[in-house]
Amino acid sequence: MYLTLISSLFAYICILLAVAFFTLLERKGLSYIQIRKGPNKVGIAGLPQPLADAAKLLTKEIAKPTMANYSPYFIAPVFSFILALLLWQLYPSNYSLGYFKWGILFFMCISGLNVYGTLLAGWSSNSKYALLGSLRAIAQTISYEVSMALVLLFPLFLVGTFNFFEISEAQELIWLTFLMIPVSLMWFVTCIAETNRAPFDFAEGESEIVSGFNIEYGAAGFALIFLAEYANILVMSLFSAMLFFGGSSIIFLESDIGLMLKVLFFAFVFIWVRGTYPRFRYDLLMGLTWKGFLPVALSFLILVASLAYYMYF
Repeated sequence: MYLTLISSLFAYICILLAVAFFTLLERKGLSYIQIRKGPNKVGIAGLPQPLADAAKLLTKEIAKPTMANYSPYFIAPVFSFILALLLWQLYPSNYSLGYFKWGILFFMCISGLNVYGTLLAGWSSNSKYALLGSLRAIAQTISYEVSMALVLLFPLFLVGTFNFFEISEAQELIWLTFLMIPVSLMWFVTCIAETNRAPFDFAEGESEIVSGFNIEYGAAGFALIFLAEYANILVMSLFSAMLFFGGSSIIFLESDIGLMLKVLFFAFVFIWVRGTYPRFRYDLLMGLTWKGFLPVALSFLILVASLAYYMYF
């Protein structure tokens, strides 16, 4: 019991540190993409910059908008942050104390609940800009959850398990992405849309020139929303590596370092995409999932289900 708590606590501290320095990687990456220097004043080469940012946010006075509904307003960031940390319980390390037998179902449940954090933050702020941003983000997230669920069925049919660790182990000889490259590309685009990242960052309204559903948040509340967003980016990078790119296997070797390198690569691709592509038009974004991903995924799924049926029976 105590060992489990200590292990989870240590894992969460590591996740928070990873998120902190991922923000530094993003700022450095975007700066070099835009041919300029990133943070380089704090400490050696700007390395302690995330710690300085965290100290600044956590020591600021907590904003209390006059018209806000205070209970849900303060609960929303904490709720989003807890959900982001819960997904990391699915990390398939050799040093984990336990594994989720139904890990993919747990992932679908938690990712479905993420919508409520955005809804609470936007509605409880009692600001029209926050509400508009949250409505855009919610419509986008719910739409892409449909295609994400269908894409998740591909590795399930091919491997025959709901456990992330077993799906990862089943790819020792060949990665699933080589069997279905279009599906793995659809998965990654869906991950970008699910995390509300550029070029699909419609939670932020350009015409209103505001931040989006979190416009009324500052100090610790904004820090928690920020941490939840970046923790979700890292965990989606982790699931991309596990589901389609062999998990910890790299050149016929099993190693946690291999998994770490893959997660780092996918996390950097999130940054790369943000620095490369302009923002999508909203109707094109919604059309992409309902008119593009959904029919293609269903067609592929019928083919894979037929092959899986003849393979098992």
